[in-house]
Amino acid sequence: MPSGPVAAESSREQPGLRTRDDAAVLVLARLTGSVQDREKTAERLVAHARAAVPTSSVRASGPSWTVRQVDDRIARDLLRAELLAAPVVLVVLLITYGSFVSALMPVVVAGVAVGCTIPLLGGLARFVHISSFSANAALAVGFGLAVDYTLFLLARYREELATGLPRSEALDTALRTSGRSVVFSAAAVTVCLAAVAVIPVPLVRALALAGAAVAVLSAVAALLLVPACVVLLGPWCERGDPFHRWRRTRLGEGSPVWRRIARAVTRRWTVAGGAATVVLVLMAWPFTQVQFGVMDHRIMPASSPVAATDERVRADFTGAPEQVVLVVLSRPVPAKRMAEYERAVADIPGVTGVRKAAGSPGGGTVLAATAAPSVRAGEDEAATLIKAIRALPAPGPVLVGGRAAEVEDTLSAAKRALPWTVALLGAGLAVLLALFTRSVVAPLKALVVAVVSLGASLGAVVAVFQNGTARGVLGGFTVTGMLDISLVLFTLAIALALSVDYEVFLLGRIREEYQRTADNRLAVVEGIARTGRLMTSAALAVAISTAAMATSSASVIKMIGAGVALAALVDAVLVRGVLVPAVMAALGPANWWLPARSRPCERLSGPSTAG
Repeated sequence: MPSGPVAAESSREQPGLRTRDDAAVLVLARLTGSVQDREKTAERLVAHARAAVPTSSVRASGPSWTVRQVDDRIARDLLRAELLAAPVVLVVLLITYGSFVSALMPVVVAGVAVGCTIPLLGGLARFVHISSFSANAALAVGFGLAVDYTLFLLARYREELATGLPRSEALDTALRTSGRSVVFSAAAVTVCLAAVAVIPVPLVRALALAGAAVAVLSAVAALLLVPACVVLLGPWCERGDPFHRWRRTRLGEGSPVWRRIARAVTRRWTVAGGAATVVLVLMAWPFTQVQFGVMDHRIMPASSPVAATDERVRADFTGAPEQVVLVVLSRPVPAKRMAEYERAVADIPGVTGVRKAAGSPGGGTVLAATAAPSVRAGEDEAATLIKAIRALPAPGPVLVGGRAAEVEDTLSAAKRALPWTVALLGAGLAVLLALFTRSVVAPLKALVVAVVSLGASLGAVVAVFQNGTARGVLGGFTVTGMLDISLVLFTLAIALALSVDYEVFLLGRIREEYQRTADNRLAVVEGIARTGRLMTSAALAVAISTAAMATSSASVIKMIGAGVALAALVDAVLVRGVLVPAVMAALGPANWWLPARSRPCERLSGPSTAG
């Protein structure tokens, strides 16, 4: 780190690094190494700078320092969110399970899954950058999945016990039915996240890999620990219900409320399905105006030191790194031709000045084009400027770098990979659901419904976090007019994973009832009655634990927490409770059509007795 006099001399050579009143000097440092190395170097560099000039105010900015500060803030905020959510989630689990022992079981499963995930992520960090943000977000998702898997296994076990089966046989039946659903659910979640990992953005890949790992380990932990706890604890699994005086039904019994709702929906499926679709489409509408970008210091509160420093650098220094676009010509160019090219770059709208920064290897030249303060990386003006520089006739091969170019290339790479991601998602989920349901129609219906559900959740995210609608409800944050593409994709993947998770358990139960009764409407009604309360409780637990993340002061955590919480509730209540039964009632026995079967609809269908 250069001393004060050296820094001042450097600023005289480059006037853009000194304010007009000489009150502040901007010292630039280029960091090398991996993402982790740059973050650690930034921390040491700032500490050294502050120690070198103790009488001066030293403030830091830049991508590496910002990421470091964001990680630290998120770690603190997530710990607070977990402490806030824990007692509320415990009450929900007690109401659902009707037993202290059973309510603690998903916590044990989640703890084991998370404990096994942490060293696994440590191993993955040797090959890809996995920030603390990625790990914490994935672990929060793992808790939700552990609750889901444990809840459905225990509910089926209790249901079989209520029929008079011995405990061993009830457990075997639960593992054969709900256990199969757990396996397919974990596989579907892994497919969702693995498909997102195709996108060549480090943060997206880290989030996807961490989420896939915790999903698999949550399923393994549930399938191993739940049976072990049931065998070891025996009757204690059903004891200690603090709400027994007010309880009308117990875990494993059908819900009368959801049974009445399912009967009404399947009887008037046109009205119910149409109304649900209208609501979901209206929620999804804002997503048609989504603007993608890449996160910067504005994800932190405007009052935070890192955000305030970045804004001051942008406002007071014309040589701010964020505003500099580097144009590298890799081979020597005649002076006259170089002067013409410099003038052409300077004439591009949004460029306020051009200077020679340094020579490049091989005798080439590096030009530093300074953009206007209004040009922000990730916004339309910056993208237009980068494209204009790259389209300009040049006297040789040209490379364009800088923050604006980096952001534009990141967005372009993500958008190019999106079609492949969608194709892998659709194909992978269709195959898995076809194997699970042994049907062609049911998987296609599930994918269409999932798209509608996701659109509604993402539309709400755009309305709140991009457009600033009702942002005061979430404690306020800086509205940038765009959403970070990495975080939107991760939120989408998690919301889709939860949607498929609920779909697997619901379809599994409806298919069982259809095989038993050969009556499509009765199967739908009983499937909803048997799983509706469980899905609502599971979604509520996920929503509470993720909604607590919205108390964070970092907008990225607010967005993921609020987005996932809303997606879980909308999917469990409006989609699975209304839209899915309405669509399945409309399709009738065709839900279970498979080409290899011989006229299955006629062979399996029967008179409706659900009314």
